[in-house]
Amino acid sequence: MAQTALILEGGAMRGIFTAGVLDGFIEQHYNPFDFVIGVSAGSTNGIGYLCGQSGRSHKIITEFATSDRFIDMVRWLRGGHFCDVDWLWRQSFDDVWLDLDYYEHHQVPFYVVTTSILTGKPHYIRMTRDNMHEVFPASCAIPLAYRDFPLVGDEPMADGGIGDSIPVIKAYQMGARHITVVLSRPLGYKKKVSNNSVLVRTLFKDYPQLQEAIIKRNQAYNDALEFIRNPPEDCQLRVIAPPEDFNVGRFTRDLERLEAGYQQGLTIGRRTAADAGAQTLTTK
Repeated sequence: MAQTALILEGGAMRGIFTAGVLDGFIEQHYNPFDFVIGVSAGSTNGIGYLCGQSGRSHKIITEFATSDRFIDMVRWLRGGHFCDVDWLWRQSFDDVWLDLDYYEHHQVPFYVVTTSILTGKPHYIRMTRDNMHEVFPASCAIPLAYRDFPLVGDEPMADGGIGDSIPVIKAYQMGARHITVVLSRPLGYKKKVSNNSVLVRTLFKDYPQLQEAIIKRNQAYNDALEFIRNPPEDCQLRVIAPPEDFNVGRFTRDLERLEAGYQQGLTIGRRTAADAGAQTLTTK
């Protein structure tokens, strides 16, 4: 049988829209997916969804990710992290319960995307209790904003969006023929060619493959958008994207704007689930 997949783009604080969409799905008991792939903020949103916990991602974004413990320009100027993704993951894990028993019971595989700094290639790592404290910070570790390269196993990694921001092609290669994609930018967005290639080559001179991945990210991103616009004949693809008036940027911390973005996602998530016909989660 053709598989059904859910793809969750990252985008740091823009992930508040995805948090709303997924909470709308949870409210409607909607999860028809055979597997889910999450990138960066899409990965941390995705685990809350697969644990059946409405409101968890909203709380983490609005209460933890807006904290100076997470985003701190002064700390960055002094040589520390601008975005401390390791602190955010571990603090939220400690303080906001994550129902991993629910996740394991329902057996919907969750793949988290990271990017190897040695090869510049994306890795699609199936999340487990044993590896989650490695893969989630790694998937969200934006180079420079987070000054370390977290290890997954023995391999140093960076933000999954560098290697594959919207892994629809990967989902198709994995057998999915019914794909739902949740984007964090309005439809019509197209990633421009980087103007910072010289700076990138200087900053990451010890990692030539990572350089190339960063410089060519727009090509991989736009290839995914082209796949979405023109999927293969045997693939049905549904896109959920923020409306044009979505007013949340990568590092937005204004609570009113974040709440408005969440409500936009929640409304669309509820409507999408209702239109598709709610399906109660069952053990595979």
